Amino acid sequence: MKLYGSPTSPYVRKARVLIREKSIPCEFVVEDPWPAGSPIAEKNPLGKVPVLETGPGSYLFESGFVTHYLDHLDGRPLAPKDAAGYWQSQWWQALGNGIIDAVIARVLETRRPPEKQWQEKMEREESRVHRAISAGERASKGGRYLVGDRFTMADLVLGVALQYVDFRYPHDWRTTHAKLARWHAGISARRSFEETLPPGFVKPGRA
Repeated sequence: MKLYGSPTSPYVRKARVLIREKSIPCEFVVEDPWPAGSPIAEKNPLGKVPVLETGPGSYLFESGFVTHYLDHLDGRPLAPKDAAGYWQSQWWQALGNGIIDAVIARVLETRRPPEKQWQEKMEREESRVHRAISAGERASKGGRYLVGDRFTMADLVLGVALQYVDFRYPHDWRTTHAKLARWHAGISARRSFEETLPPGFVKPGRA
């Protein structure tokens, strides 16, 4: 298998972390979907990453679909087995994916020419991030993992999301969200996270 994408994309990184957590043999191929004529469009009609090549001419796309496929390859998905835990995990994943979406929307706005940037748009996305982190703090039980007593997709998705906040919209969210800060310190120290850090990323406190 091959995973195509950008090393800075949080959508791609979710798949990369999962591949390492499960020790799945999969080659990572760096490809940028943005330039005209990018080969990504031949693999994904939507022209986005990640794209997972599962066989000759066979491709999966959209990060949720890609990670779902990878998670079920070995028949031992990371999802909690009880119904309550399963839906709690889905809630955390929705929260994390929403944070990623908001940060990316903010980043894209900052890359427009200054005279065309929409300040109200950036402030709205920042508010979404702040509300989501606060919601996570309220929902957190303060344990090592977000759901149950083992690492799940909830930890993976929110862990990637908060590190993307640190990467593209750095601010001190930890001071006022102590439970999430403690949890994230443990999750982000996992080998799967350390080995997939975006180029140029410096963990808070290491600057």
